[in-house]
Amino acid sequence: MTLSKDSKIYVAGHRGLVGSAIWNNLKKRGFNNLIGKTHHELDLTEQAAVRKFFDEERPDAVVLAAAFVGGIMANSLYRADFIMQNMKIQCNVISEAYAHGVKKLLFLGSTCIYPKNAPQPMREDALLTSPLEYTNEEYAIAKIAGLKMCESYNLQYGTNYIAVMPTNLYGPNDNFHLENSHVMPAMMRKVYLAKLIHDNDWQSIRRDMDVRPVENITGHNSDDEILSVLSKYGIENNAVTLWGTGSPLREFLWSEDMADASVHVLLNVDFKEIIGVEKYSSVFYGATADGAVDRNNSSGRGGAIPELGEIRNCHINVGTGKELTIRELSELVVKAVGFMGTVNFDKSKPDGTPRKLIDVSKLHSLGWTHKVEIDEGVKLLFEWYRNSLTM
Repeated sequence: MTLSKDSKIYVAGHRGLVGSAIWNNLKKRGFNNLIGKTHHELDLTEQAAVRKFFDEERPDAVVLAAAFVGGIMANSLYRADFIMQNMKIQCNVISEAYAHGVKKLLFLGSTCIYPKNAPQPMREDALLTSPLEYTNEEYAIAKIAGLKMCESYNLQYGTNYIAVMPTNLYGPNDNFHLENSHVMPAMMRKVYLAKLIHDNDWQSIRRDMDVRPVENITGHNSDDEILSVLSKYGIENNAVTLWGTGSPLREFLWSEDMADASVHVLLNVDFKEIIGVEKYSSVFYGATADGAVDRNNSSGRGGAIPELGEIRNCHINVGTGKELTIRELSELVVKAVGFMGTVNFDKSKPDGTPRKLIDVSKLHSLGWTHKVEIDEGVKLLFEWYRNSLTM
């Protein structure tokens, strides 16, 4: 299915790390009929509000990049929120997209959907083969539900909803708040602040705290109050303490690369191509005389067509297929920041999943590969972070 440059595309979460990058990517490709709503303007957890939005806007396509996210600490503290908020968002947006005849939907998940001890690199068919990592179980379950919603709507109703599962993302508009950010931005900010403390650069420290307060402590608080709260997060004079052993392996993808992959899939890949059924709509439902899908014909509903067998794992991994340890990542961050101090690892804190490398052969077969390598990306992220403090 082809979207024209005039197609109305709703990007849910258009101010977030991925959503903003997708928005910009679409703009660069000449798609200007875009819709974005802030959380204040539209609470996606409120079903009535979401229905009203779809009633009024009637988008042709939807990119569901909105989510309730965070790192290990946030996942541990807010387990109920992580499963409930994400389930509400997904159920409301996907169900209303179907009810309003949306032609194409792209759902963004996460590679945390895979089992803790999945064979590496993780293929799409590793899904639901063994237990999940406990520290992000609720978020993973919500995202699994989301991709299964897309898959199930396609199988029951002949829709064209595709789920992409990105690896760890970083880039412009990343979340650097110490309480709930992911590993790379949290690490980068810690290292930067430890350097500023050593340099006695209180003007820069206060600017940083004003832009991103920590536990309600801003640049207007006293030196001692600022140092005290930063110490809670392992930030000292010329020394930083990070969680875990530093040994877990992680794969990282520049958010603008993720956006490019997402838009590539949105514009060029249909569900029938993923499952290898050329006549997908007609096989499942038959077609009317004018070639349109007859959704009232349920004779081929679900995966019950013997010649097609079981249809599952239709999502697409999005990543680089490359990995490094958290310790190696810290070395890249230290180099980018110009930090000359000490980086310590608190082995009493959890590591999370030991390894999370994904197999990206399906994505490559669909015509897309990444462009930004990790060493360049870390430098770009630090440059963006410093610039964000002067905006």
